[in-house]
Amino acid sequence: MLYSAYEMQKAWFSSASNWATVGARLLDNPSLPMGYFGMGPAAASALKLFAHLYEERGKPDFDIQPVDVDGTLTPVSETVVLEKAFGSLRRFKRDDLPKDAPKLLIVAPMSGHYATLLRGTVQRMVENQEVWITDWADARTVPLSEGHFDLDDYIDYLIEFLQFIGKGAHVLAVCQPSVPAFAATAVMAAAKDPCRPKTLTMMGGPIDTRASPTSVNDLAMEKPLSWFENNVIATVPINYPGAGRKVYPGFLQLAGFISMNLADHMMSHYEMFKHMTIGDHDSADRTKQFYDEYLSVCDMTEEFYLQTIVHVFQEHSLPKGEFVHRGKAIDPDAIRDTALLCIEGELDDISGIGQTRAALDLAEHLPMSKKKYHLARDCGHYGIFNGSKWRERIAPVVEEWMRANS
Repeated sequence: MLYSAYEMQKAWFSSASNWATVGARLLDNPSLPMGYFGMGPAAASALKLFAHLYEERGKPDFDIQPVDVDGTLTPVSETVVLEKAFGSLRRFKRDDLPKDAPKLLIVAPMSGHYATLLRGTVQRMVENQEVWITDWADARTVPLSEGHFDLDDYIDYLIEFLQFIGKGAHVLAVCQPSVPAFAATAVMAAAKDPCRPKTLTMMGGPIDTRASPTSVNDLAMEKPLSWFENNVIATVPINYPGAGRKVYPGFLQLAGFISMNLADHMMSHYEMFKHMTIGDHDSADRTKQFYDEYLSVCDMTEEFYLQTIVHVFQEHSLPKGEFVHRGKAIDPDAIRDTALLCIEGELDDISGIGQTRAALDLAEHLPMSKKKYHLARDCGHYGIFNGSKWRERIAPVVEEWMRANS
């Protein structure tokens, strides 16, 4: 019922969005004087804002732009090199990249947004690396016949992706996948897999959420698992390929994130409204582009979501040495030669300070020369992997670490 009710509301707002677009175009028509006087410009801006907020959205494109190499714009190729039911491996490579350039697997979160949320991460790293990214599928598009997808499957996918890329790869895990990426590294290290990563960089990841718990952590701890099962799990309706699959809908995840910073989102839209009213389209477009991505959401499978709640936020299985993969205990101490870099944002309100750094203590026998911690000053959660601070201050730290441990 929850998903069906949402679909009905979405259909209504989509129709209203279309009518708002028509109204805004009428007011913007240069041959009609009402757009120039009185409340005309304000009304047109308000209609555009409404239309943008409630327009139908699908999966965005990565749209990686050419890279500036010594003053020359160099194109970037994009290819899906391995496709599986619940996610594909996508590769980005600029022309004329040196043959000895590092190979980097970026592990995108499976947390309600598409992998394109890391567009800025890819855009910066493709300058000097051959980049792959985990492009997770929207669970509502995966037929029930493909089976389930849980934390074990996630770890298996990462191992298979690294084996496909081959020896000498590096891994960059952003936020939620820090836990399964660390687990996959430990599993591969224990098996002496030659394709285990040279380095593992974890950014804003919930390795041990007992350190500096945030409001996200508090919610997961306060509610029993049955509350999540009964209140946030829904069934995909019949108009999607994944009809009948139990999922945690992306629209609920989005509602939770927005409610955490509701005042900031309202102010951003108010500023966008003012920019449109006075004709400052560049500023308005920057805000619009951010929300085009932010409001594009996807579903995750019930089993993956609930297992994450239990093992990452409630039982703290990894830091307590109780995390299991395919029935076998994961041994963080097996990591003996993969260099670990932990990056945290000083102002991160999703993964608190110390949660990611905890990974360094878990690999007890990894030499200190292969451990590094970096605190990004004046950075929030999204700022550590996107924006100017990421490009200018954080990405160089990651690149230097990869080259030092190649």
